[in-house]
Amino acid sequence: MTADLQENPVPEDSRDGSSDLFTGHPRFTASVNHISCGDSAAQWRQLFERQGSAAPAQVQGDFAVAVTDTRGRVFLAVDRFGIRTMCYRIVNGTLIFSERADALATVSSPIDSQAIFDYLYFHAIPSPRTIFKDVYRVPPGHCVVFEAGKATVAPYWKPTFFENRQPSFDKLAAEFRELLSAAVHTQVESADGAPVGSFLSGGTDSSTIAGLLGKATGKPAETYSIGFDAQGYDEMEFARIASRHFGTHHHEYYVTPADLVRSIPEVATHFDQPFGNSSTLPSYYCAKLAREDGIHMMLGGDGGDELFGGNSRYAKQRIFGWYDHIPALLRKNILEPALGLPGMNRMALARKGSSYVEQARTPLPDRSEAYNLILRLGTADVLTADFLERVDVSAPLQQQRQVWRSAQTEAPVNQMLAFDWRYTLAENDLPKVLGATQLAGMAVGFPFLDQRLVDFSMRLPAEYKLKGLKLRWFFKEALRGFLPDEIITKKKQGFGLPFGVWADKDAALRKLASDSFESLKTRNIVRGEFLERLMRDLLPQHPGFYGEMVWILMMLEQWLQHHAPDFKV
Repeated sequence: MTADLQENPVPEDSRDGSSDLFTGHPRFTASVNHISCGDSAAQWRQLFERQGSAAPAQVQGDFAVAVTDTRGRVFLAVDRFGIRTMCYRIVNGTLIFSERADALATVSSPIDSQAIFDYLYFHAIPSPRTIFKDVYRVPPGHCVVFEAGKATVAPYWKPTFFENRQPSFDKLAAEFRELLSAAVHTQVESADGAPVGSFLSGGTDSSTIAGLLGKATGKPAETYSIGFDAQGYDEMEFARIASRHFGTHHHEYYVTPADLVRSIPEVATHFDQPFGNSSTLPSYYCAKLAREDGIHMMLGGDGGDELFGGNSRYAKQRIFGWYDHIPALLRKNILEPALGLPGMNRMALARKGSSYVEQARTPLPDRSEAYNLILRLGTADVLTADFLERVDVSAPLQQQRQVWRSAQTEAPVNQMLAFDWRYTLAENDLPKVLGATQLAGMAVGFPFLDQRLVDFSMRLPAEYKLKGLKLRWFFKEALRGFLPDEIITKKKQGFGLPFGVWADKDAALRKLASDSFESLKTRNIVRGEFLERLMRDLLPQHPGFYGEMVWILMMLEQWLQHHAPDFKV
């Protein structure tokens, strides 16, 4: 990508290419001559002088960096998962940069309609785009080189899988447990003696981190859980099982609809661009509770599913993959014609068969579009004609296809994992936890994203991650006896928010959503009749499903009211 030159004044809360910027906890793996290990700025400068844009590949940990070399080139880079962020724009031929996109925007910075569509598609705005037309975000695992007025973006790291062809489960399990322990120790050490706590949802990942935190500190871990008084959403009992098993000092908070009414505007406007992951609210209340107790850093279990095959869609996509093993003559001459016969669509089993065949014939990642909320509802039914004229509805899928092809692997499950490293982790789940903890005033660490564990995952046999249809088989077997059996066998849930259920029943929460919709109508992005139908008819029919659309539209409007109140299409 080459950034366009802009003729706008430089925002005050930013830096230009004459000053450098270093954030995070980098761990340098390449030798750096005659430089103290504690002087990370000097280490960065020497690495970029020696290796140019390949320098970040020699660094582990979380980081964002901006360095100017002796030739006047400016290098920007972020870690492999974008835990630390870096945004930039070009003003009068000068590169300026900041950790936040809104710090680089001016009063005249235009809002990007394509970014709004991307938000409605992903519920976040994937890099390199931001909500502002002239501001870009460095993608995870990428480096930007600014020279002669142009910014060139390229990856310095791509997921590359080298599976162990003759694995020993016992040796791999022992190594895995050792790496997990080391990763937690590394995070605790980065806190420099400040109190460290742990999120505890009651799932395998957070329970593992909570158990290892106690071992790392030599005292009961401080664990924090969020509950909901809503059927099917509360899993506090599993958190209590894990707490009792590991002997943690456990803290609980039950989020209420009143909490949401009070905090939704604050949370929405805290982010530097619209962000629609509803689990941000419970994560914020969890971190807020910990901060009030004097905790300075929280450890999260994010990444375990994506490294070791824990998401149910991995098994579902394997089922679709079985279709390719049916002989082609049978598929083309018998199965597919039979399902297309008149009247078959009136038979439930035949309808399911047709749906299966249709999805199985669609390659990944295109197949995932079948589950996309804005596409299922119909872009023309949801969005105004004026807005649709300004956007390319195919652009998100084009980017997904590029990311899908970038992973170096022959195993479909590994390709799905690498895809999720970008979209599920870097662009969604990590910003959720980072935003929630930042708003609460504390740091956060992700032990599962320790590069040593990531490298271990990339050489673990694919069948160890998804054995038949058994999710994260190796992870669970390697930790059997360490984790309680109830945790190993439970279904994944996490801090899922019952927003739709509450918005349908709670008057104050419903009013906040309705008022947001009335304001959103004036922007000519979403069709007014759809907003009315969504609240009046669709939400009561299926609160869990349509509540997600209510949430992302409400959070969009809440962000716009604070950051771009005059924006209209």
